[in-house]
Amino acid sequence: MASQQSSSRTQCTQRWTEEQHVDGYTAEVIDDHNREVEKVAAAVRSFYDRGEKFRIYHGSTNSTRKSAVGRDPRKVVDTSRLNKVLLVNANAEQRYSLVQPNVPMDRLIEETLKHGLIPPVVMEFPGITAGGGYAGTSGESSSFRHGFFDRTLEQVEMVLANGEVLVCSETEHPDLFHGAAGAVGTLGVTTLVKLRLRKAKKYVETTYHSISNGMPEAMAKLQELASSSNDLDYLDGIMFSKSHGAVITGRLTDAPTPGTPIQRFSDPSDPWFYLHVQTRISNSTGPTTDAIPLPDYLFRYDRGGFWVGAASFKYFPGMPFNAFTRWWLDDFLHTRMLYNALHASGQSERMIVQDVALPYATAAEFVDYTDSRLGIYPLWLCPLKQSPLPTMHPHLDEYEADGATLKPLLNIGLWGLGPTTREGFIEANRDIEKKLQELGGMKWLYAQTYYSEKEFWAGFDKAWYDELREKYHATSLPTVYDKVKGDHGRDAAEWSVTRAFWDTWPVSGLWGLVKAIESGDYLSARSASWKTWVPRT
Repeated sequence: MASQQSSSRTQCTQRWTEEQHVDGYTAEVIDDHNREVEKVAAAVRSFYDRGEKFRIYHGSTNSTRKSAVGRDPRKVVDTSRLNKVLLVNANAEQRYSLVQPNVPMDRLIEETLKHGLIPPVVMEFPGITAGGGYAGTSGESSSFRHGFFDRTLEQVEMVLANGEVLVCSETEHPDLFHGAAGAVGTLGVTTLVKLRLRKAKKYVETTYHSISNGMPEAMAKLQELASSSNDLDYLDGIMFSKSHGAVITGRLTDAPTPGTPIQRFSDPSDPWFYLHVQTRISNSTGPTTDAIPLPDYLFRYDRGGFWVGAASFKYFPGMPFNAFTRWWLDDFLHTRMLYNALHASGQSERMIVQDVALPYATAAEFVDYTDSRLGIYPLWLCPLKQSPLPTMHPHLDEYEADGATLKPLLNIGLWGLGPTTREGFIEANRDIEKKLQELGGMKWLYAQTYYSEKEFWAGFDKAWYDELREKYHATSLPTVYDKVKGDHGRDAAEWSVTRAFWDTWPVSGLWGLVKAIESGDYLSARSASWKTWVPRT
């Protein structure tokens, strides 16, 4: 075993030192990386030898599930130091970047933009990491063309559960390369990704198409734009109510159409994106367009966390929700700070935060259901190109007329305040899951799942997943279901006893604010260099 692991590490070292022809390559950077990976491998190997399961500490989270922080530190592998962009290759024949797993999206694009490049799929929240995008499910407004984030990766370095280090790709261990995507770290520990890049441009010319006849009109518009031969790079939508919304298109350009106003979303005095869209379509009788600096577009939903940040104003009665208060409290209203406050306050177990994917044929019925059951708006709409089957991503086993192309899915973001009681909250989540299964849909796994284990695996190829765990020595790791299942087994009495103090208003909310401030994450937004990609005039 030891000689096999040594050989594997040598092969990985050789793999990355082959990049030495690229401008900016230094052997010291690769050597530092390999030393950190060896530390991770040694820690993982020790758990394997003892036959113990462990959790991974990344240093941050954009999940609403409870993180490894606060768990038994003796059963956690710390990968938080793997947080650097090692290399950006700007060669026109093969543009790519070597990225450690804990590099967040804002730091990644700051590095790639220095070379005039960006990833094809960039998660809308700047704190989401490259490793999180691979281990989770990340479908964004460019995913109608490129698919999920992992479909833009060329190679992944992983530490298996027995401590072995290997590199997987379309040609090397392709079953692991595809299987670990969306498997929430249950097949191994990601330590490096090779990410494909594309040419960046200064602006995204963004057009808002008003919708006034509900989901049928919105879906028809999305399907038309996603399938037509056009030069669109981005496509998503927002439903502000059951009948009204907007379909939003984006086209990369260095030269916006003359007369197009430039609009930003990164400064405290700038509007929140969804509110701006609502204003634009209400003041126009037809499609209306802005030129948005590229990074401002990519992170346009950061301030306000799409619109979930508006709920914090409801928590503190009497706090008005207006341009002044959003400016005044801006430090607290970026997604990193919102996630910190959400976890620390316990309010993550009060918010319905679910992304779901459905076939277009049943998506309108699902919205009808959530409208009557929860009344949560706005809703996010994002058309998705499916990943090949089998997969741990949400999927639909239906093909186009050619018999080879999987039909696209529609991602619906359902994010808002849920029922106030523990029982009502669990019941609402269970009802969503039942309706999804009834309509042929699936949910993202970043949030807690309330399915029984049998219900959960009904949506996936468990035999395939179990075979991968056996083949790659991952049976000592938690399963996907172990990691995402909710704690709904606790009874109401236990819940009321353990949460009575923290649920007393305004204790939990104030505690969340304190812990968010202690994190210092507001400094990341203040100091972001991507804001100067197109200088303000």
